[in-house]
Amino acid sequence: MSDDPILDPLNSAQRAAAETLRGPVAILAGAGTGKTTTITHRIAHQVRSGTFTSDGILAVTFTDKAATELRGRLNRLGVRGVEARTFHSAALSQLGALWPAFTGRELPEVLGAKAQLLNPIANGLPGAYRFLPRRELAGEIEWAKNRMISPAGYLGAIDAAERTPPIPADLMHRVYASYERSKGERRIDFEDMLLRLIELFDRFPEALERVRARIAACTVDEFQDVNPLQHALLERWLGDRDELCVVGDDYQTIFSFTGASPEYLLGFPDRYPHAAVIRLERNYRSSPQVLTVANALSRSLGGFEKSLQATRADGAHPTARGLPDTEREVAFVVEQVRELATIGVEFDEIAVLMRINARSEPYEEAFAAAGIPYQVRDGSFLRRPGPRAALARLRRIGPDAEPVASVGSVISSLGYRPEGVPDAGEDEVTRQADLARLRALAAEYERATQAPTVEGFVNELRERFAVERSGRGVQLMTFHRAKGLEFDAVFLPRLLDGELPYRARKVEADVTEERRLLYVGITRARNHLFLSWPEDTKSGPSPFLGEIGVVAATPRGRRAPRARPSRGESLGANAGPLFDRLKEWRRRRAADDGVPAYVIFHDRTLAEIAERKPRDRTGLGSVSGIGPAKLDRYADEVLAIVGED
Repeated sequence: MSDDPILDPLNSAQRAAAETLRGPVAILAGAGTGKTTTITHRIAHQVRSGTFTSDGILAVTFTDKAATELRGRLNRLGVRGVEARTFHSAALSQLGALWPAFTGRELPEVLGAKAQLLNPIANGLPGAYRFLPRRELAGEIEWAKNRMISPAGYLGAIDAAERTPPIPADLMHRVYASYERSKGERRIDFEDMLLRLIELFDRFPEALERVRARIAACTVDEFQDVNPLQHALLERWLGDRDELCVVGDDYQTIFSFTGASPEYLLGFPDRYPHAAVIRLERNYRSSPQVLTVANALSRSLGGFEKSLQATRADGAHPTARGLPDTEREVAFVVEQVRELATIGVEFDEIAVLMRINARSEPYEEAFAAAGIPYQVRDGSFLRRPGPRAALARLRRIGPDAEPVASVGSVISSLGYRPEGVPDAGEDEVTRQADLARLRALAAEYERATQAPTVEGFVNELRERFAVERSGRGVQLMTFHRAKGLEFDAVFLPRLLDGELPYRARKVEADVTEERRLLYVGITRARNHLFLSWPEDTKSGPSPFLGEIGVVAATPRGRRAPRARPSRGESLGANAGPLFDRLKEWRRRRAADDGVPAYVIFHDRTLAEIAERKPRDRTGLGSVSGIGPAKLDRYADEVLAIVGED
């Protein structure tokens, strides 16, 4: 019986990859198929067989955590000395050794973040643009630099790419140029590490030969996320050699906003016609039932065909459900989380994924009200830029000031625009939504409090979202942040056309990548998967649900019909004067609260109120679409209107 710690633990496909010692090799690793195990054991086998020395191998990862994990696994296999780094870490290491020697100058200071230079530049922008999250401005600069586009070429590049920047193009060009001037020659950012190294190699071929003499073979993890700048550096490291192993899954390319492209992975066999292409399809993470959903969606993903094969025992059947409205959907998630806890699923092993950060707030509030601990990976409501800045200003106004007026003044000073911001990116959409929600919370607090004050409002907010302080519990995060993670249970709410695929005013995300986002979300689940959507929206369920087979498929370019017609709409003009008065009240209340009208009540709910004419809270609470929270907020006003009839 064999007792080989390097090859014995591998399945047949993993072993085939590990035994292919020379490049070029493309390992197409589906979600949960053990890609880190495969490349670790392949590198160990390369060293053990004498094909390469450990110090002649460069293993490139995308995070420091992944590099540390790779080195740790190699150490446990008895292999030491392999250079496992991120692109940026490897570039900085090489610059540190080569820059002074070949240029005669000290290496410039590395910026910790772009914000320190962008803040004064952004503060000089006109109007509300000065309040735009700095991360959006930094992201746009990174998009350009990752494509090796200078300020001089920026405007032509975005025209060619039909790209919409976070602020008007001429302003963004000005910000980019000002940022580069502020940085000068004395400082470099993370993209500059790669750019400067490439320039050094191109200017001093001897410097490049020193590096090539040391690097005999390269392994690149997450190759589907490589951008043009990283690929340009990789090409220089390799030269005309082909000792390259790439590992990735084109189904999981979800970072194109940084410049990442699956084309380098998809085009690998064309570039290297003699390459070995090995598929890893045995999944060690998810139940067969979860993989059935993932594989159904994968038929629409294109690229390299991969069908995940289960190795685990049967699990729970995934749940797909349309709920009457957003409030019922949130309540459904809370209820299911409670049930999962009763069967032993830890709160930390439950994730609720959302398309943008702005969607976390109702779940934060609902979990806090239910006493369920939670954590927000992408920044909880009170820690996000809009509410954080607003609370800081509220504290300076004075403890006894009126909450609604004070909040209104503060959010206006922070660039809140009730009509929305044209071409806003996801961060700005979240900031605007958070400011609107803060105004609605202030109005709700003032109505429910006999002597409302700013100090009381701030204290209530802390209590309302207090459970998050524990730093443990149910995990709320975006799809993007969930990449690389896994959980016992995953909830994917708000699967709507316009949410996934995402659309916000003039900004429309790439449908292909949005489909991959859903695939990533599904494949995070080990045992329990919940898909849901509210039915009281005009957009209808996500078309991706049709591709899975959950709802009727909708032709591209058309929106799915609602799961059931709005009762209020079916009544139309004959709904009666009470219905009309309720709609007018809803319009005013929505304007006051800074939220869409449907957040108050849908037409169907108003129509049922007009038909049943409830006279007390019990009767009103029995109307479809009115839960305890809405009853507390709106009962007195609604019952007063009904009482006039």
